[in-house]
Amino acid sequence: MAELVCECPLTRGERILVAVDGTAFSDMAVDQAISLGGICNSKIFVISVVDLYPEQMEVAPNLVEKMSEDVRQHLDKAKQKVDQAGIPCETIVRMGGKPHEFIVQEAKDKEIDLICMGTQGRSGIERVLIGSVAQNVLGHAPCPVLVVPAVS
Repeated sequence: MAELVCECPLTRGERILVAVDGTAFSDMAVDQAISLGGICNSKIFVISVVDLYPEQMEVAPNLVEKMSEDVRQHLDKAKQKVDQAGIPCETIVRMGGKPHEFIVQEAKDKEIDLICMGTQGRSGIERVLIGSVAQNVLGHAPCPVLVVPAVS
């Protein structure tokens, strides 16, 4: 019986960056990265950004500490999933406003081959008012971006 051989669907897929925020949407992105990472013999980098501006950091140190702890838990959960799949994994925490800028910069700095992230699937005025990290990453990324849509 012939052995089924899966080839990596990416031109280069050795380095995958996954953005997580603790939502089910980012969990799906981690699962997708693991699926691709297993096929492509990748290393996965998991990033999360504590979305705070310097002014907030100065006046609300307890908020910063709480948000940092939440981010660490999201990263630990994602890393545990990647580790269980037997794929090398590194976690990255960044702090500041405009999360897309940190994601894009890490992709450049680490010469990432693919960014994988979830989206909440907002549309219309809600998308305009709130903005979209995924949309901003798509517009500035130095590599392909796999956006895992929300499942309704």
